[in-house]
Amino acid sequence: MKVPVLRNYIDGGWVEPTGAACLDVENPATGEILARCPLSGAAEVDQAVRAADRAFPAWSEASAARRVAPLFRLAALLRQHEDELARLVTREMGKSLGDARAELKRAYENVETACGMPVHQMGDKLVGCAEGIDGEVLRLPLGVFAMSCPFNFPAMVPFWFMPYALATGNTFVVKPSEQVPLTLQRIAQLFHECGLPRGVFNLVNGDKTVSEALLDHPRVAGFSVVGSSKTCAAVAERGARHNKRVLPMGGAKNHLVVMPDARFDEVVRNLITSCYGCAGQRCMAASAIVTVGEQTHREISARFLAESRRITVGDPLAASCQNDPQAIGPVISARALAFIHTMIDTGVREGATLALDGRGVQVPGGAGGHYLGPTVFTGVRPGMQVHRTEIFGPVVVMLQADTLDDAIRIINDHPYGNGASIYTQSGYHARKFKLATHCGMIGVNVGIPAPVATLPFGGMKQSLWAAHKAQGKAVIDFFTDAKIVTERYWPDPG
Repeated sequence: MKVPVLRNYIDGGWVEPTGAACLDVENPATGEILARCPLSGAAEVDQAVRAADRAFPAWSEASAARRVAPLFRLAALLRQHEDELARLVTREMGKSLGDARAELKRAYENVETACGMPVHQMGDKLVGCAEGIDGEVLRLPLGVFAMSCPFNFPAMVPFWFMPYALATGNTFVVKPSEQVPLTLQRIAQLFHECGLPRGVFNLVNGDKTVSEALLDHPRVAGFSVVGSSKTCAAVAERGARHNKRVLPMGGAKNHLVVMPDARFDEVVRNLITSCYGCAGQRCMAASAIVTVGEQTHREISARFLAESRRITVGDPLAASCQNDPQAIGPVISARALAFIHTMIDTGVREGATLALDGRGVQVPGGAGGHYLGPTVFTGVRPGMQVHRTEIFGPVVVMLQADTLDDAIRIINDHPYGNGASIYTQSGYHARKFKLATHCGMIGVNVGIPAPVATLPFGGMKQSLWAAHKAQGKAVIDFFTDAKIVTERYWPDPG
């Protein structure tokens, strides 16, 4: 069967790649080649940006109600095609169908939130700020926005940005991850069906060459990216050089703190889901467990290891895995798997105890896949590389703290500050944790403190390289500029 070559979506139509090299898009569970992704260049980026720039004046002047009408239709189309899209996510990314369906739900929840833009984008007015003078703040769109997407959430993460940019009156160019471009290719077809004017939404396939061209293009007003903190630092610096708005969201090492008064049965179930969902390849995955007190450490470690050994590893679309909510699939690539193996070796050299080694896991029919079973280090000390590094796989480090203050210090001394949770029945401990912990997203008895679409999403420290956060009302400030008007009118002398 011929492997399809993907296309770009520019100015309201599908554009065949012209002479571009291609990368194979692989199913990480089987090694099957699903498609070929063209590596577009600066010429295709310029074509897309100019189309978006031409579309901007009419789109920005349209009423807010008119701008959100296609988004209502898009939300309905996403719901209608949820199962198809979830299976597409699973095939190209490797996460379970349950995780893929949850991702799709958050995607259309963001579209629905953006549909409230006629209210969200309202300005502020102060009548009589001085005698006979009124003051007003207008939130106005800026022009063309662009983003570069990560591989781990090909359906959800773009919707932290795309619907809000369009609803506020901007136009958009998106670059899918070259590792998982099929999901956004299908979603672009739904954008086409929902009735947006030509040029308002555009898609250009490619690698970092496309990202850099979008970031540097003089007609692009703002650029967002979700990736490593090293990439985010470079984007923030480059954006500042061009006086361009950027929203780079970086790495994470999310900690879960277990207090002695926590309900251990519920905690362990929650830990398993939080640590191993999507094979640990999500920015909100828990990869560090901090137990407070020696007895808590002994009991939680024993229970967590026992449950980790029961996890099924396999092809998410295999019959044995489809209905298993705890089953985990492959990591995204051979390169990612090799890096994880290197980090496991590093942890052993550092003196941590490899209490559970997931290397060499046997998956029926999975010879071409990139599998790693649950892997757990105990005896980890703060500052070890396995503790400081975002490993991005089903690898968990366990640390012990004597007190809650010690646990908070472990988190606050870490370079990342994306999310953290505490398990406790004490309101005093919960309050102290949420106020003192230097992370952008905090959970109490919640393993994945990912906010719903109406609330902001974003971390602190090296997990976020911007003053803005994603999704919800918070991201509207990124996509609009505040114009302040001070006005007075004298009476007609007649």
